[in-house]
Amino acid sequence: MTSKERFLASVRRQATDRTPVWVMRQAGRYLPEYRELKKKYSFIELAQTPELATQVTLQPLKRFPLDAAIIFSDILIIPEALGQPYHFKDGGGIAMDYLLDSAEKINALDASDIETKLAYLPAALRMTRQEIGDEKALLGFGGSPWTLAAYMTEGGSLKDCAALKSLFYSDRPLFDQLMEKVTTAVIDLFKMQIDAGIDAVQIFDSAGAFCPAPHYEAMSLQWIKRITSALPDDFPVIIFAKGMAHRKEDLVQTGASVLSIDWTIDLPSYYDTLPETVAVQGNLDPLILTASADVVRKETSRLLQSMKGRHGHILNLGHGILPSAKPENMQVLCDTIANF
Repeated sequence: MTSKERFLASVRRQATDRTPVWVMRQAGRYLPEYRELKKKYSFIELAQTPELATQVTLQPLKRFPLDAAIIFSDILIIPEALGQPYHFKDGGGIAMDYLLDSAEKINALDASDIETKLAYLPAALRMTRQEIGDEKALLGFGGSPWTLAAYMTEGGSLKDCAALKSLFYSDRPLFDQLMEKVTTAVIDLFKMQIDAGIDAVQIFDSAGAFCPAPHYEAMSLQWIKRITSALPDDFPVIIFAKGMAHRKEDLVQTGASVLSIDWTIDLPSYYDTLPETVAVQGNLDPLILTASADVVRKETSRLLQSMKGRHGHILNLGHGILPSAKPENMQVLCDTIANF
């Protein structure tokens, strides 16, 4: 069974010979080869140049026996395609080029011709597929409309989503107009990625935990449902809703094939309450990769043992890999899985 077959079997909760592994945000500053590229190119240049994006995507796969490649990109390519660019501040952190803080600016967002504006992404996906062949799975991703709109109205890194929540409460038609535009663009993005050959797509609802419980459906989930219903039937969709795992019934209703779970949840008991059609992904604490090799072995073995006999588990971190992660610990993690 190939890595790709293992991954897709787990998505469908079918038996596999071992647990597949891939790591959120595989590429990045923890790899010395990535840091070398960053001396020559900005993040934007790396993400928007297909040859460079392919090179960065392949860096972790050349080091570690991962079962899937995650295309090197960013969720904020959607605001940029709508007309609100972003950049990285000198001191660290993300900033939008302007704040989305008026009806006029929302009206000016243009959700047309996403395919042309983001043509560099499917080009990178096709190059990556050519490099990895059909042995490994290829994953695309994007932000949930709520999370993207939060970045757009916060003007950068997320704080409290006060501006977006205020818009929801004070001017629901304008809120819906913003969400319609973002949702349309995300649907186009995912269809582009599917056409370019991805095997699954992940939706990051990273700002979901800012939603008040009675309004999570209206603020976020209904827009995610709009996306999943627009994709081909049975196409694998992974949903990561940070801090919202307790809303599992609602997350299942989005049409997700896989729920990606952060490290705060007991994964076996969570898995046991899910429908047989929904798999799980997770959920090691990313900080273990900054610790000793013994800690990595212990925590990885603990999770594998706890999930033993449960088909449909994709081993992953409970959030993105940290810049302080030790590359040698990633190798230990992969070896522990292979030898389990």
